[in-house]
Amino acid sequence: MLFDMDGTLFDSEPLWDIAIEELAHAYGAAISVEVRLAMVGRSVDESMVLFHDGIGQPWRDAATSARWITDRVAGLFATDLVWRPGARELLHEVRAAGLPTALVTSTNRQCVDIALDTLGRHNFDAVVCGDEVAFPKPHPDPYQRAAKLLGVNVADCLAIEDSPTGVASALAAGARVIGVPHAVKLAPMTGLTLLTTLTGVTLTTLSTLLTPTPTTPTAPR
Repeated sequence: MLFDMDGTLFDSEPLWDIAIEELAHAYGAAISVEVRLAMVGRSVDESMVLFHDGIGQPWRDAATSARWITDRVAGLFATDLVWRPGARELLHEVRAAGLPTALVTSTNRQCVDIALDTLGRHNFDAVVCGDEVAFPKPHPDPYQRAAKLLGVNVADCLAIEDSPTGVASALAAGARVIGVPHAVKLAPMTGLTLLTTLTGVTLTTLSTLLTPTPTTPTAPR
């Protein structure tokens, strides 16, 4: 099993919102909802381009802005992380079943190490962070690397994602994908099974839902 983190396991996008909006304010600007949504699931480099362009200050140093946001989010992760509905229960069932499990996230290691205190380090056999891959999501590299670290064929893996960028990465890698949209809508596509929530979802539920054809968002039974 391959789990995304922000928006999938944790309702952490609001924490990123806080940091991004605070930095925009410090720069004497404001970030639009449209630009913020476009940043969801993106790599740090892509996000900083969108951020600086969005506030009309493309000349800003990406590394400086990224470091400020990362430090602010790291502090928030230490105190304010909230699980997405059903995510903790499903993760615990997956681990109880002894399935190889990886965390695959665009977030950098600094913040992920803090998040793992809440997630439980023992719940993952491998962790792939956004600053530890040559090509971040939507490139297939993160999910391919996770499967390799687990010692399994990526085609035998199930990835759970919430963003178009993450879904694109997992599908390109060859994994089967469950999409649970949160901040951004997901369009039906081949290889993607859509759910409205992980509440009540079990391993048995997932085995009955997986199909090779696109579906519309469905509440688990």
